[in-house]
This record gives sequence, structure tokens and C-alpha cells, in this order.
Amino acid sequence: MWVCSTRESDPRAERQLAQAGVHHVNLGRRTKWDFYRLAGVATLLRRQRFDILHTHKFGSNVWGSLIGSACRVPVIVAHEHSWAYEGEPLRAWLDGRVIARLATRVIAVSRADARRMVSVEGIPERKIVTISNGYVPANGSPAGDGLRSELGLTPRTPLIAVAALLRPEKRLDLLLDAHARVLRTIPDAHLAIAGDGECRPQLERQATELGLNGRVHFLGRRSDVDNILQTADVAALTSDREGSPLLMFECMASATPLVATDVGGIPDVVEHGATGLVVPRRDPDSLAAALISLLANPSLCAEIGAAARRKLDGYTIDATAAKFAELYETLVDRP
Repeated sequence: MWVCSTRESDPRAERQLAQAGVHHVNLGRRTKWDFYRLAGVATLLRRQRFDILHTHKFGSNVWGSLIGSACRVPVIVAHEHSWAYEGEPLRAWLDGRVIARLATRVIAVSRADARRMVSVEGIPERKIVTISNGYVPANGSPAGDGLRSELGLTPRTPLIAVAALLRPEKRLDLLLDAHARVLRTIPDAHLAIAGDGECRPQLERQATELGLNGRVHFLGRRSDVDNILQTADVAALTSDREGSPLLMFECMASATPLVATDVGGIPDVVEHGATGLVVPRRDPDSLAAALISLLANPSLCAEIGAAARRKLDGYTIDATAAKFAELYETLVDRP
């Protein structure tokens, strides 16, 4: 087995691949215009005569399907990890008319994505396989109440948490609006936001304008997400769009009840009222009501968190890998 990274390479990932006996090659692309470096892929494919080429995300799907077909790789799997499916007609055309025609199968990470592949991009339904992302446990995430101590909160202080890249599509502005509404009912509730990104300055200004200073904590980038979720009473995921979000699985592993918007693969996994609460997107009133209903009912929190934890077995990285292994075997053995 070989792994090819096209741009930056993570030394820790390289060590893990080496320990697992997986060959790794890095193309060293610095920009998307470094086309000449893709010649390394063609050289590798011709030399190793692979049975399967599995590409990830749009750019790699385009070049992988083109180069893989030219090199006569028998099976090409193009893996899309979700996008907006709107406002980019060229991308939709390339997905439907180039990648889907050359690839043996196209992977969607949610049923919603699979439907959009058919309706927006025109990809034949027979070519699409839906396989969600898998949960990978974090290493060395200590249990305890470290976050509460860090923030000066007591064990009984109501605490909502989220971990996300602070990008527009994550709609954390809605979470701040909802938190302002939560405080009208639960005035001592706190919100911890782990992550960083382009929207952070805007979100910090919004928190100040809403009078949330002291009740909202911007934690920046963190490596202890599991610990943060274990410490929190409730987690929130307020995205405008998602594929198969990892936070959803991290909440399941931590037995932390999740309030999430009804987008992407979330309703595939989160059963409303049983393993979490699902609310309409762009609706801070519904979001606030769901958060209040959990914060005000610790026994319900515990019940939903435990049910979500029991469901995690179907979404571990091992379970996901097994689905891909089965797909590979089916495609290689097909007549």
C-alpha cells in the first residue's frame, strides 16, 4: 500500500505510516499551479501497477481520475468530503462530466451529499457509494475537569462546548445569538469555543456587542477536544452545511449530548430525541430552546449521551475501514 500527499506533509503522519509498513511519497506542490509535480503520480502508477487508486477531495479527484485513467489503473475511487453544491458550475461540471465518467465509484460521506451528486452534478446513482467518516480516538487526552478549572467554573456551572474551524459555514454567529437567548433562562450558562480561523475577530466583536463577555470563552486551537467535550454538559454544532462531521463522533465517544443542525450527514447519525437533538439550520430560537431543554434536565443529558455512546461502534475508524475493504474487494473481483 502507498499513500501520496500532494502538498505539505505531516511528520507525525509520516512516522505512523512507516510504522504501519505503508510507503509514502510527497509531491511537494506549493500551489495549485505546480502541475509539473503531478508527473510523479504518473511515474508511480506506471512503475507499481496498482489495482486501485483512491483519491480524496476535488483537486485530487480531478487529477487522479485523469492520470489514473491514462495509466490504465483498473479501479479508481473518487472520494468527496462534501462541499456546498452551489455557486460553482464549473466544479459541478467537472465532478459530473469528468471525475464521475472516469472513476469506477464516487464516495459520498452522507445521503444528502449523494442526493446532490445526482441532482446537481448529474452523477449516475449507480456509481455513488455512501460511507460516512469514522471516529479516530485522540491520543493522550486526559480525563478530568481541566477546562472548568482553567475557566474558573464550578462543576455545576452549565457549560456548552463546540470545537470547529471558525469559518463562515460553521455559523458560530448563530450559536452566539442562541447563547444570548439561553442566558435569559439560564443566566449562569457558559459557552466554550475551541478552534481558530478567519471568523474569530468578527465573532469576538459579536460576543461583545451581545454582552456575552465573561459568558463566552474563545479557547483557540486545542489538542484536547475529547477532554473539553467530556467536561461540557452539552455540545453544539450549528453549521450551514456539513458532510460527516467529526465533532458528531467525538461527542458520541465522550457521551456528550449534541444539539446539531439538520444538514449533511448529521440526520444520518443523530436520531432526534434519542441520541441527540436536531434543529433547523439558521434558527437561533430553536437552537436555544434545544440547549435549554438539555441544560435544564441533567438526567435527559445523561440518557442521550449514553445512547449516543452505544451507537458509536458503527462509526469507528475500524468499521469505516471495513466498509472500504469490502468495496475494494468487490470492485477488484468484478467481471
